[in-house]
Amino acid sequence: MKFAYADPPYYKHGKRLYNDLHEDAAIWDKQKSHLDLIEKLYKDYPDGFAISCNPTDLSWILAKYPDLRICIWAKTFHQILAVTVQYAWEAVLLHGGRKVRTRKPMVRDWLSCRIAMRKNFPGAKPLQFNLWILDLLNYQEGDQLDDLFPGSNGMAEALVQRNV
Repeated sequence: MKFAYADPPYYKHGKRLYNDLHEDAAIWDKQKSHLDLIEKLYKDYPDGFAISCNPTDLSWILAKYPDLRICIWAKTFHQILAVTVQYAWEAVLLHGGRKVRTRKPMVRDWLSCRIAMRKNFPGAKPLQFNLWILDLLNYQEGDQLDDLFPGSNGMAEALVQRNV
């Protein structure tokens, strides 16, 4: 099966966080870029895909794609911001994946773990998160998983660990 994982810059954070890393970072400051990406994921990865996004963007994304399942990464250690209510979770939108009704062990639609530390890349995900994405899609040896925003190469590390 052929799957994808996409972790684009959060909407309105492309230029601010990634401009020094990629010349096209500012395109992610537009809703259209995110919606176009999801459209491409549906077209190119009918077996399944997962995409990380800011919970504040769920309303306009789900208005166009209501069949996406919302999964949650709860961050047990996260950046402390000067806001009343802390941002301590990230949405992962899921479509498809290998269906096995008698799957053991089962996979939950939420994960609780700390953020990646000392990766020197904004938005880098910890190994446990990347392995969870593989589990959500029910990735198996021989499948293809395209990491569309490799950044810190965390998903590549997870694939190596999973296929060993």
